[in-house]
Amino acid sequence: METAYAIWRAFQERFLANVAGLLLLGSTLLALLEVVRRYVLGLSYEWQQDAVTYFMLSGVFLYFGIAQRREAHLTVTLFVQVFENLGPRMRLAAEYIKIFAMTISFVFMLAVVWWGIPEVLESQHYGSRSESLAYPMAPFLWVLLVSFAFMAISLFFQIYREIQKVRGRMVLEEPQDENKLPH
Repeated sequence: METAYAIWRAFQERFLANVAGLLLLGSTLLALLEVVRRYVLGLSYEWQQDAVTYFMLSGVFLYFGIAQRREAHLTVTLFVQVFENLGPRMRLAAEYIKIFAMTISFVFMLAVVWWGIPEVLESQHYGSRSESLAYPMAPFLWVLLVSFAFMAISLFFQIYREIQKVRGRMVLEEPQDENKLPH
């Protein structure tokens, strides 16, 4: 499992983060070009707005799994934190609650992917297009589903880590990042 997790981390850090970053950078530059073109030259292309929107969203979506793995996303932890401060038994209960919540999230992500595939195939079949009609929607929707699948993979590893933690074993440790802010 350690090897699989190391491969997953490397894929996310060396490939996925770069693709997401390039999409975000490219769409930002395209948006700036559109601002200059529209307000300085008086020219505007309708397709550019769709391109910026969908490429920007694709970059954000691709980063979902990385944010999940790093626990760099919004979470509601008040209930768990209260339990953690009420003694050893409640701390253990908090760990079980955390595992349960992650499991629900994992199953939800799998369900979204499972039921999303026919929707994307339908979009592909009927040739759904963006608002400007310049772009087919299917590639964007595939990126969304793949991103949810990547998030599910990150959740799977986190669930495994938390179960092992309850058993007293420390596995799948994240490398320490000096730039990471404390929770």
